[in-house]
Formats: sequence, structure tokens, C-alpha cells
Amino acid sequence: MADRVLDVTNLTKRFGGFVALDEVNVHLDRGERLGLIGPNGSGKTTLINCISGALFNDDGSVVFNGHDITSMPAHQRAHLGIARSFQIPRPFKSMTVLENLCVPLEYAAWDRADHRHISEQAMEILETVKFADRAHDKSAGLTQVDMRKLELARALAAKPTLLVSDEAMAGLSSSEVDEILEILMVLNQQGVAVIMIEHIMRAVMRYSERIVVLDAGKKIADGTPDEVIHNRDVERAYLGE
Repeated sequence: MADRVLDVTNLTKRFGGFVALDEVNVHLDRGERLGLIGPNGSGKTTLINCISGALFNDDGSVVFNGHDITSMPAHQRAHLGIARSFQIPRPFKSMTVLENLCVPLEYAAWDRADHRHISEQAMEILETVKFADRAHDKSAGLTQVDMRKLELARALAAKPTLLVSDEAMAGLSSSEVDEILEILMVLNQQGVAVIMIEHIMRAVMRYSERIVVLDAGKKIADGTPDEVIHNRDVERAYLGE
């Protein structure tokens, strides 16, 4: 348990009479790469919203690095080290790429960043995601794959222990998917635990050490990629009887 970074226990979330999550249990070890998959409407986004603080669950608990954060607002969870990248990036378009990174370094990571050298730290992050050559470009002119790189860089600027990558590869070409996978692998090698939500199964299978599968708000599988892909419940969820 000493290396456990996240414990989600009996998590339940309702929207009126609709049960979006039904007593879901998920754990994540420090530095682990976890894939989170399931058909549309299975509860994936609701789960990560409850982990990141965008939603509050009705029952159950979320424990991060030994701290019960179940009732904690999103900005406090970010300060503790939970970062999230979004499927649709929304950078500050009037700012340069570098300036976009200085914002989370100043605020989300204010207690973990060296405030005397914010720009230098931002450049180091851009070098990590192989984006330093675009540092002084305005973010409004970036391509789709470059926007995803900036989104991951902004998440990394929050100096997270846990990164939730929400469909960072949606709509990208095969070679662009490989670029994003390489960046996520580098982040993980730096000690960041990653939850990857992705519909591109090639990417999930290649990246994940373990995969959790949701269907209709319930966890139906939890295991290695090979175990999950041969699980009959998973086959039924995706392909039917």
C-alpha cells in the first residue's frame, strides 16, 4: 500500500434516477500506466471527473497519496498533484506556447515550482515533449497534434503525481498517435502515474500495463492487456452476444 497513489472505493454517482457509476473500485500504483476503456456511455468520463474533482460522487471515496480527497474541490486536487489533459484543448490563444506553460507553473504547481526560474522550467517541459522549437509561437495557430502536445505540456507543468490523459489521440493520424504515445511514455518514465482514456485500442494495448473496463457504470474487467482482450464480458460489452 505504500506505493499506492490512488484508491477509488465503491464509487457511486447518480444523475437523477440514472446510475452513472455503480460501486466502482479502481486503484493505481505509483508510476503505473493504467488504461481505462469501455463503450460509449460506460462511465469513463464520469469516473475521471470524480477523480479530478469536476464532479462529486454520491457514495464511496477517493484517496490520493494517502489523503481522502472525496470532498475536495478540483483546484485543491490539482495542488496535490492530479493533472488532467482534455480531449478538446483550450489554451490561452492570445499567449505563446511558453506563456501557456507559465500559468500552471505559477498557480497549479505554486508550492512545487521554483518561482525565480518559471520560464526556464517551462522550456525544460517543452523540451521533454519535443516542442521547444514552437515556444514563442502563438497557440492560436497550432495544428491539432501540436495542440495535443501543448495540452500534455500544460498538464506536466502542474508537476503531477497522477496524469489523466483524456483521449489525447482522438482524430490523429497513426504517426501522430505514435508521437503522443512517445510523450506519454517519457512522462511515465519521469515517475508520473498515468490513466489513459482512449478509443484507439492499438494505443491502449501498447501503452497500458493494466486495463480497467467499464460497462454501464460497472467495472467488468481489471487485468493485463492480454487478460482483458480475452475476457468474455469485455467481448460481450463491445460486440454483443
